[in-house]
Amino acid sequence: MWMLCAALFTIPYSLFTSCKENIDESNLYTFTGETIEDYLLNRSEKFSSFNYILSRIGYDKILSAYGTYTCFAPTNEAVEQYLDSLYNDPVNIEIPHNGMTQPGLEGLTDSLCEDIALFHLLNTEVLGVNLGNGMTIKTLLGRDITTSIDPNSGAVLISNASSITSMDNELENGVLHEIDCVIRRSNKLVAGEMENHPESFSLFSQALKLTGLADSLTEVSRTDFDPVSDTHGFYMPEKCELGYTIFAETDDVLAEKGITSIEDLKEYADDIYANCAIPGTGWYDYARNHQIQVSTGTDYKNPWNTLSMFVRYHILKFKLPYDKIVNNHNQISKVTLVEYYETMLPYTLLKVTRNTGKLYLNRWEANTSLTNQVAELGTKDMHTLLFEGIELQGNKAQIASYNGYIHPIFGMLAYTESVPHGSLNERLRIDDASFFGEMMSNSFRRISDSEVNALNGGKTGTDGDLSGSYIRIPPRFFEHLVIYNGDDTRLYYLSGQNSGWSNYQGDEFNCKGKYDFALRLPPVPDGTYELRIGYTAEGNEQRGMLQFYIGSSSELTTMKALDIPLDMRHVSANNANLEPDVITGWCDWTKLDDKGVETDANMRNLGYMRGPLYYTVGVNSGNYARNNPKDLRRIIAKQEFKQGEYWLRFKSVLEADHHQFHLDYIEFCPENVYNNTLYVEDMY
Repeated sequence: MWMLCAALFTIPYSLFTSCKENIDESNLYTFTGETIEDYLLNRSEKFSSFNYILSRIGYDKILSAYGTYTCFAPTNEAVEQYLDSLYNDPVNIEIPHNGMTQPGLEGLTDSLCEDIALFHLLNTEVLGVNLGNGMTIKTLLGRDITTSIDPNSGAVLISNASSITSMDNELENGVLHEIDCVIRRSNKLVAGEMENHPESFSLFSQALKLTGLADSLTEVSRTDFDPVSDTHGFYMPEKCELGYTIFAETDDVLAEKGITSIEDLKEYADDIYANCAIPGTGWYDYARNHQIQVSTGTDYKNPWNTLSMFVRYHILKFKLPYDKIVNNHNQISKVTLVEYYETMLPYTLLKVTRNTGKLYLNRWEANTSLTNQVAELGTKDMHTLLFEGIELQGNKAQIASYNGYIHPIFGMLAYTESVPHGSLNERLRIDDASFFGEMMSNSFRRISDSEVNALNGGKTGTDGDLSGSYIRIPPRFFEHLVIYNGDDTRLYYLSGQNSGWSNYQGDEFNCKGKYDFALRLPPVPDGTYELRIGYTAEGNEQRGMLQFYIGSSSELTTMKALDIPLDMRHVSANNANLEPDVITGWCDWTKLDDKGVETDANMRNLGYMRGPLYYTVGVNSGNYARNNPKDLRRIIAKQEFKQGEYWLRFKSVLEADHHQFHLDYIEFCPENVYNNTLYVEDMY
């Protein structure tokens, strides 16, 4: 059984030396109560086995001194049961005894002690109130654990198996939670982990093998990005973690569609994709525009074979746990939460919607982003549900592997005609962090300030007027971002989860220096769109001034300038007499009889829009981004986009290098939304 086994993953001890070097030493004082190590020693009848494992790698000393930690401590009985399951494991027979030399504690290798111990430790304090809400947390091993609530007992579960039996034992150097089972982890790659569940995924696993994708979903990390001479004291990653997410139909779901063999699945894929690229009628715009020949043969490893296309649309090229698929930070309660992610089917997006606490893939409502009311979402009858979407089976159903996640789904997922023409035919507001799969794989998106500080040894950096819990992103860390001028572009990320910044989902990217860089835009179906950038203006020379360029690649020769430079230093005047700002046209819409309809039109003529009603300045502040004179959207292009490659370049036009560039989100708004003849684009 998967829950009772784990293969040995040998990790060199040098990997963990940075954990010791970066320990937060702010708690160097004489302890008056118990430390985590004291707690374990004083209850040796219960925790001597786990403490033995800690002592083998020197962590008993670390947990008796300084720092702030969370420890999930398994009982002696839990450790014994776990070691027995490793030694007697009948599944992973390719590694004798799962790395153990003999039964019991003495049979543990040093590397396995490291693996177990560090998977039960966090370098920040996490209390039960947070664990009970369901979260994904990076351990000192560098691997994630997830939490959930057992619906039967009400206990908090760690990775769906270990129950917390005694919670929130607050100690001098952190908090300890007693657990009844060693936290299980898979050391198999994502395709191997799926194969380890033949009771659920025998057909999908076969499809992964036939298409060759099982052999290609193997990336774990890379270090081939550029070194930075001066991090300005901010945390900077030393490696880039990589991975995958698979949304997969179980055998039961496939059987409900009459699919009980790989031949049946191939026939289904033929029905979906055989005609998707036909000139004139094909809906897969990228394949049609490039005259790609879709194969219905048995050349399954051909990426344009229908079976391969079917499987590829189920895969994201990054790790995404269930609780982070759709993010909610400062969005208001009345709106639907949506995210868009690029799949491994070239240049296609997958839409994920949170509705009544459940997640759905490619949900489609009529007239999304449109309204027949002023400053409201519109009457219910105009937003008819046309396709409920494919429901994910939930947090407890997810399966974690060494380099990714598998999420079982309740229906058949495919890039059908209704996706580009329906689900994605709306205003696409895409958070900055979701542009880059590396943000998810490295658990940076929505990371807390305390986690960043812990990674940085308890310190915060400073770069001019930029200070706090930022992450320094080195050049070439992101596959889809190019920096043209080296250290002159200093790129930072702030998750903003513990601040009141007026940012969509709280986070933002900042640049310092005479920045010049480009990022690859998320791909959209063919159409005419307004391309908008969301940002917050700041005066006092804090923000900068930049020119936008757009091109078909990151090569500068393909780039053309868009409009005139944008001055992010200009904050709209909030005039008491409601006179619109001369540059942006902004004024306080809440004091206008028409709720800002006329001034919205005037702002658009100047190339600007107010921030949306969709989120607030900070969390639960009641102050909408639309109300804030600093919150703006700049319309930077109105043009035809073809499904495929587009790069957006940002180049400072100021000589000084102390100014900030700021990016919050982008919007692709299709023409039938911003120029609709029946309804108007909503203010959300």
